[in-house]
Amino acid sequence: MTRPPPPARAAPAARLARTGSLVLLQPTPLCNLDCRYCYLPSRGLARVMSDEVADAVAGTVDSWSEHHPVTVLWHGGEPLTTGVSRLRELFDRFPPGRGHPVRHAVQTNASLIDEAWCRLFTERRIEVSVSVDGPGPGTDRVDRAGREATDRVLRGIELLKKHGIAFGAVAVVSDPSARRAAELHQWFAALGCRVLGVNLVERKGVYAGTLHDDENIVEFWAALAARGRADRRMALRDLEHAWRYVRAELAGVAGRWAGLPADPLPMVTWDGQVVPLSPDLAGFFSARHGRFTVGDVRELGLAGCLARAEEAPWVAEALAGVDACHAVCDLFAYCRGGQAANKYFETGRLDATETLFCRNGRKLLMEGLIRDAERTAGRAHC
Repeated sequence: MTRPPPPARAAPAARLARTGSLVLLQPTPLCNLDCRYCYLPSRGLARVMSDEVADAVAGTVDSWSEHHPVTVLWHGGEPLTTGVSRLRELFDRFPPGRGHPVRHAVQTNASLIDEAWCRLFTERRIEVSVSVDGPGPGTDRVDRAGREATDRVLRGIELLKKHGIAFGAVAVVSDPSARRAAELHQWFAALGCRVLGVNLVERKGVYAGTLHDDENIVEFWAALAARGRADRRMALRDLEHAWRYVRAELAGVAGRWAGLPADPLPMVTWDGQVVPLSPDLAGFFSARHGRFTVGDVRELGLAGCLARAEEAPWVAEALAGVDACHAVCDLFAYCRGGQAANKYFETGRLDATETLFCRNGRKLLMEGLIRDAERTAGRAHC
């Protein structure tokens, strides 16, 4: 007996926005470090983005800048392995912006920063964010020989400070606790960091580690919130994002966020492949969907690739996952459906709902904020 075909899945209600304020570019997949928690599959591949790829992105960025500012974030791999001259040439392919500016930023491990890089950052007003995990030795940030790399990172940061270049930082935390939060805040604030982002270690890509420690994670976020209130020298990315949501809920406007189109957050790889959402999927493929891309930017342009993104089955599945989150999660307006990459790497599907990533980095963060607020209120009434 022939089985009837499965019912067709309804088209997802979630939609991708047609423009974005942030575009990620991978000038090279190569990285000079080999951090133990790194998820990237091709960090030993020495390839460099061509002018043709940069030009195809630049055309869309120029068009978008008529309507809003655009930041081009050079990501990796380690973008500085591209070399000063080549990265400058790639910057030159981009316009300054029409009605709004086109800004450039780099996410770097800082271990390769020298005087020439500092001159380029200053001349082009490049925003710099450093990937560093806190005081070493004993961190997971190592080179290909297994040697701890934090000292080299700190030398790069000192050069940034010498040249008056403001910098932010992103830290990966594998041992969250109240003590660790206090230690990190003190260290980064003393370092002169402008804004700190925290990524709790997650199962993603070629890295299979996870965190299952709810109480310590809540205490980590509560302690970080307390330190942020007491010492305002440094902004805390994740907590400010959460507080924006809380303020919007109190003002009765957060519900509007839930109905907005999903930000595309496109990643363009060194070879021109466009990943329209969840950029951590770049370089990966699945048995069901093939490569996580929607086309070559040299053939369609970035705007053209995004215009047809929802036709790709894997993107449709990811948007169905956004709808599923919207249906079941009270915090949807806060996280907007999470990241498809975390869903895929944790569950093998793009339309899953809660992941450890969203639990640890969103739901338990919110519990930490509430715990800190309750403690503060309790002290005020003593």
